[in-house]
Amino acid sequence: MPKCRIFFVTDVHGSDRCFRKFINAGKFYKVGVLVLGGDITGKMIVPLIRQENGDYVCEYGGTRYTLKSKEQLDEAIKNIKDSGFYPYVTDPKEFEELSAKPELVTGLFKRLMRESVDGWMKLAEERLKGSGISCYVSPGNDDFFDIDQALNSATYVINPEEKVVQIDSEHEMITLGYANHTPWNSPREVDESVLQEKIDVMAARVKDMKKALFNLHVPPINTVIDQAPKLDQDLKPVISGGSVSMISAGSTAVRNSIERYQPLAGMHGHIHESRGVVKIGRTVCFNPGSEYNSGILKGLLLEVEGAKINSYLLTSG
Repeated sequence: MPKCRIFFVTDVHGSDRCFRKFINAGKFYKVGVLVLGGDITGKMIVPLIRQENGDYVCEYGGTRYTLKSKEQLDEAIKNIKDSGFYPYVTDPKEFEELSAKPELVTGLFKRLMRESVDGWMKLAEERLKGSGISCYVSPGNDDFFDIDQALNSATYVINPEEKVVQIDSEHEMITLGYANHTPWNSPREVDESVLQEKIDVMAARVKDMKKALFNLHVPPINTVIDQAPKLDQDLKPVISGGSVSMISAGSTAVRNSIERYQPLAGMHGHIHESRGVVKIGRTVCFNPGSEYNSGILKGLLLEVEGAKINSYLLTSG
């Protein structure tokens, strides 16, 4: 009976450094399958504004920088990309125009996002082609639909979203990046009933549920892997007794599906703070967590064999 070694990560949110680590992890951990389970794009543009004297100024991470050489500019661009943002070199006139027209910013943001994902797909093929390592990358609730074409047109990486894929001779994986509703009103949020229907459609096509993996971006509700800060009306964390109040922010549909279908394992993300493992019936569910903005890649190294989990390790590096 063949063993299947999987490396799973999620919520890299545009970080070039984290994506490079993800691709390199295949050979490092000697796995046959790489899975990036959603929320792959960044959250904002960082303009680098060219000045009359040839300097560039930019601000990110709460610090304002003046860049006086090409080397400093190149280094800043790399650091911005590694942090999960999109650098954009511009001039004061264009910057003023962008500031006055939010629709132009939105268009630019989506273009930079698509270009980034395209670059990632090419990098994955360059690094992995001929290695025997398969690579699955899917969108999450934070990802605009504009990136789907880049994922679907990749010639090496597979987008498994809303599909049942055979990851080896025995194990199937279903994938869903949609989420239940959040305070952030992200692009791929739906009612719990819609989540349930999407999961059920895929589950109906699974041949052997005891050997199946559920790659569902949102974790099951009321578990140690779905605890998120409680937010007030201004979307700021609620402090109680000197610490942040936490609530369950997972999905009832995901929990119902885990309880009903009892797959071999559930691989989740979405809630960065809730790194951990929980068992629901026979199913072991994982959330590796995320620290993408620090360039730290948190992951799950999972070995399965037939209908059992041989081993697992939550990694960080």
